[in-house]
Amino acid sequence: MINVKKVIVSSLVFMGIAAGITAVSAVAAEPLNVKSEADIAGDLGILQGDGSGLTAEYLNKSTTRLQAAVMSLRLKGLESEALAYNGTANFKDASGVSKDNQAILGYLKAHPALGWQGTGDDTFEPMAGITAQQYYKVLLESLGYGQGSDFQYDDVLAFAAKNGLSKIAGIKSFKNLHIATATLEALKAPIKGTAKTLAADLSEKGKISASKLNVLDSPALDLKQSDALGSYLTDAKGMTLYYFTKDAADVNSCVDSCLANWPIFNANNFTVPAEFSAADFNVFTRADGKDQLTYKGWPLYYFAKDQKPGDTVGDNVGKVWFVIKPSNGGIAIGTKPDLGNYLTDASGMALYYYDKDTKGVSNCSGKCLEKWPVFYSAAISAPTGVNSADFGTLVRADGSLQTTYKGFPLYYWVDDKKMGDTTGQDVGHVWYVVDPAKFSGTKAVNASVKTSKSDALGTYLVDQNGMALYLFTKDKADPNSCVGPCLVNWPIFYDENLTVSADLTASDFGVLTRNDGKKQSTYKGWPLYYWVKDHLPGETTGQNVGKVWFVLDPSHTEARQ
Repeated sequence: MINVKKVIVSSLVFMGIAAGITAVSAVAAEPLNVKSEADIAGDLGILQGDGSGLTAEYLNKSTTRLQAAVMSLRLKGLESEALAYNGTANFKDASGVSKDNQAILGYLKAHPALGWQGTGDDTFEPMAGITAQQYYKVLLESLGYGQGSDFQYDDVLAFAAKNGLSKIAGIKSFKNLHIATATLEALKAPIKGTAKTLAADLSEKGKISASKLNVLDSPALDLKQSDALGSYLTDAKGMTLYYFTKDAADVNSCVDSCLANWPIFNANNFTVPAEFSAADFNVFTRADGKDQLTYKGWPLYYFAKDQKPGDTVGDNVGKVWFVIKPSNGGIAIGTKPDLGNYLTDASGMALYYYDKDTKGVSNCSGKCLEKWPVFYSAAISAPTGVNSADFGTLVRADGSLQTTYKGFPLYYWVDDKKMGDTTGQDVGHVWYVVDPAKFSGTKAVNASVKTSKSDALGTYLVDQNGMALYLFTKDKADPNSCVGPCLVNWPIFYDENLTVSADLTASDFGVLTRNDGKKQSTYKGWPLYYWVKDHLPGETTGQNVGKVWFVLDPSHTEARQ
């Protein structure tokens, strides 16, 4: 939960990129009361997390069959009884979980009517993942409906929707945060044949404090889904919310006729989907004196031409208006008159590229990184008009990860302190913001073969995309030593029009015609290979495999005789 004061425009809280810089100057006003669905599920004791509680790490873990089984017992008021179970019969694979969970599994085996009979061969597969369909089956049974009598398994999602359970139906990768969303739906739903909600029933059984139930009645922002946009944020009535890229420079950028087309959105006491953090919502007082809700510093708006719930007519209007995605998908867009559109993180902090980088290779390290911290987001869902597939991941020399755009690393600038700052633009005439529509790469020559650096390995050869190249020591005796299954794991590297970076000598490279007739590029006579388990630029997982495969350091690689 977050409970903060409304703040004036000049004192909005924005996230500092390296040191977590914040500046707050509150004025007297009503407190903003926001809870996420995960907060509520935690407060009610329905979702309990792991030893560290409901952390972001826990919420983003895949949900297991064991967790779903525990939830089914918890929602039926049977968890305590199951934990106290001391019977000896159990599933074959019960020993792979804790003592408490072994008791849970033994209880389920002893009570087959609860619907947890295992997966065949007397096993339960407690750590296997589940689907939205399977979890909605759990919730329907918690509401008193029975498979075979009230619904068939194949019709779970349709039957659940008829009973007010549909928010996670389209989820492909079921995570613990989805437990919160779906379970709160179920708590608000009536038990079969009654007007009593599941929450009221659990309260009567002493499983949920009656004093905590009022939160279930709070207005709730919602997540809608579309094939074109993915997940996007709406108000409690399903009307789409938007952000304005020009607000990065000035949060009062939309005025007069703009506000007629883009009415502001404000709320005071509400809940947000589990994919969002309550702390990311705030309120600021506009220059006209009106209050407006913000998400990660971005003021939120409606679009006048959206007529009904689910409409997203305003997305990408003028290439400056966009829907709000969970965590902004890690990426947002800012706009300034002198720069046009440029990439930012979800909080509006500018992202930069380094004109000396080549595709898949960062040439910024050491003290450079103190001024230009790396940007990384585990998941990217880009605004409309920006291809999410253009974002990738680079493995840096220290093993840390960095997000790339069109193959080039993205950075922050240490002197940018708040949303809208772009003071890193043109620093040293080599650092620039990224206009997603215009950016195609750096001026640095992107050769077929170039060098990258690793703290552990030093300098080594990579291809034009930053993927490591290897030599096979057995090739010293016969350059065709890698054949058959070996070539499946170690695909050959060949470039007919090979070019090399300025720090390499072109005459050190040649071409081998293999016994099978295929051509392979060589360095100092050594045939060059990839390693099938390297998936990202910067990875060198093939180093020293079998003590016969190694990356090539140009200064330490002797010519093959």
